[in-house]
Amino acid sequence: VAPFSYFTALSSKPPTLIVSIGHKKSGEEKDTLKNIRELKKCVVCMACEDFLEKLHLSSKDLPFEKSEAEVFDISLDKILNDFPPIVKGVPVAFFCTLYQEIDLKESKTIPLVLEIKYQYVNDNIINMENFDINFNPLVRVGKSYAKICEKLNPPKI
Repeated sequence: VAPFSYFTALSSKPPTLIVSIGHKKSGEEKDTLKNIRELKKCVVCMACEDFLEKLHLSSKDLPFEKSEAEVFDISLDKILNDFPPIVKGVPVAFFCTLYQEIDLKESKTIPLVLEIKYQYVNDNIINMENFDINFNPLVRVGKSYAKICEKLNPPKI
């Protein structure tokens, strides 16, 4: 459920994206990295402004055995049996498998190449007349958030 500060499309064949995962303040690997390494699968959800508070809450450090979804009452939706659930109501999600881990010497983050196996697009963002997708995604930049065209401040919690 936790947000990625860095991720972007990498290739269309094979369809891949790259995420970069840092470490906890304690120096331990983040739970997301642990989970991807263990399961070899993950889901990358793209959120819109409606999800800003949930996105921010899910970035908090919790012990490995605690689920951000449970602690912060973030509803999940199981779309595909072989993959983790998505955050309920998100506009777009990518169901991925771990393709490759990259060792960047002296980097504070671990880049992972993820192969996109399936993509989910919420019907609510599709204009069926012309098949346009109406979606202004939020991105996390360090500890701040932005839409493609404007910067947003984190909610007061």
